[in-house]
Amino acid sequence: MQITNDATSPPDIHLVTYNLRYDTRPDNVTVSQSIASLPSPLPTPAHGYLPLRSHEERPWSLRRMRVAEQVLGGGVDVVCVQEALVRQVYDLHELFGDDWDWVGVGRDDGLEAGEFSAVFYKKSLFRAISSDHFWLSPTPFVPSYYPGAGSIRICTTLHLEHRTHPSRARFTVLNTHLDERSDAQRMLAGSMLLYRAKYEAYMSGGPVFVLGDFNSPPDGTDSGAYRIVTGALAPTSLPEDFAQRFSIPASASSFVLHDLRAHTPRQHVSANHATFTGFTAPNDTREWKRIDFVFGGGEGWESTRYRVVDARADDGVLASDHRPVFVDVRV
Repeated sequence: MQITNDATSPPDIHLVTYNLRYDTRPDNVTVSQSIASLPSPLPTPAHGYLPLRSHEERPWSLRRMRVAEQVLGGGVDVVCVQEALVRQVYDLHELFGDDWDWVGVGRDDGLEAGEFSAVFYKKSLFRAISSDHFWLSPTPFVPSYYPGAGSIRICTTLHLEHRTHPSRARFTVLNTHLDERSDAQRMLAGSMLLYRAKYEAYMSGGPVFVLGDFNSPPDGTDSGAYRIVTGALAPTSLPEDFAQRFSIPASASSFVLHDLRAHTPRQHVSANHATFTGFTAPNDTREWKRIDFVFGGGEGWESTRYRVVDARADDGVLASDHRPVFVDVRV
């Protein structure tokens, strides 16, 4: 029996996390020009499929069309992106259409400089209650590096309320991108994410979803962030002002985040596993790994579907060096 989002059933929410690969080859091509240059859908590609040089990175002005196609075709309601420069955020907003809004700031200055961990959401489905951001560093409320990290790192938090469900279902989304160089930064970040997610679950009594690129796998010597958020490793010490701002009573129950790949019925989990592929040839999988995650915590949710979707089209163009991770949850 198919369950729909009507007055008698809990709402299904469709989320995706997607590291876009930042715009390394900027140009002056507008979105309307990219649309106008799209080929006819009918002819067969002249050179067949998966060209020999298909692993090369292409300009964002081409890749953005593929990203929008994948995201909109996936039927999602909430989109978490990482590595997006301000042009990329504006481009996706234009491609997604008028029913979408977004929150986020550039990590370098808290305005528009540097990469965003932006969250897009459908306005017809959700009302944004509030949003904020914090840096994953010892000084979380000002733009800042973790000592020894490769980049400034940020997390975007968004509280949403479902418009159409009679219970006005509320949930929280945290979107982030951890450091590529410092495992110590990732462990602090994991500790901050777990602490903030626990605070949101306690304050709202509802679900919390943490999405993003951890730049590290779920196992091995550099898996500290994953092990912390899932409760396998004790958190590190938190910045004092962060701990005070998001403190909850000591009597609050224990809290961990659950990796939704492991908390979805097996028959509804995609065979694709790796989320990072690089701009590699299709037969070279040596460096492919799972570093992009969707976690769930708190009460009142279940994961019903989990998919890792190939970012490569038949013409060989890779939309990104990461694959998008789509998850359906019922709240």
